[in-house]
Amino acid sequence: MANEGNDTGKVGHPNRDKPESKQTRAIVTFLLLASAAILTIIAIGGWDKFQGAKPVTVFYILVYLLFAYYVSRWNRGVLPVATALSVILIIFAAVAAPAWFARDKEGFDSPALPEDVLGLLTLTLIPLALLLIVFAMRGFQQQWNIEAGSRADLEARGLLGTPGSEPT
Repeated sequence: MANEGNDTGKVGHPNRDKPESKQTRAIVTFLLLASAAILTIIAIGGWDKFQGAKPVTVFYILVYLLFAYYVSRWNRGVLPVATALSVILIIFAAVAAPAWFARDKEGFDSPALPEDVLGLLTLTLIPLALLLIVFAMRGFQQQWNIEAGSRADLEARGLLGTPGSEPT
């Protein structure tokens, strides 16, 4: 494994070399980016008709993009936060989707995108968020942060003492 500790003095992360870890990271990154893209389309398509949800939508877009960046850099610390935000997003989407479909009546001004499309996109966020929850927790359990250092690295950090001496 490329990142495993060796005697060159480098610290490796062996759990990051596993194919399932790489796959999970790619899936979580994709789900975050896909959710941000759908939120962006909904925001652009329905911006004039949002009722107080503009800051929340912009927040989710920016945070999901930031989290996608961090996950792509093997930061597992954002995974529980992404999970919590996804739970809240499911609630928002479940409440907002019927409202988009209810606007498809006489007397309502039409948003930039048709109401049915906005409602369908909003409903699409629910399974995306559920998948994000599952894969984010899977990634968290894979312990991407575990380090495997070489003896030389541990000695350099003072964790083993000098060669031939007893560890402290």
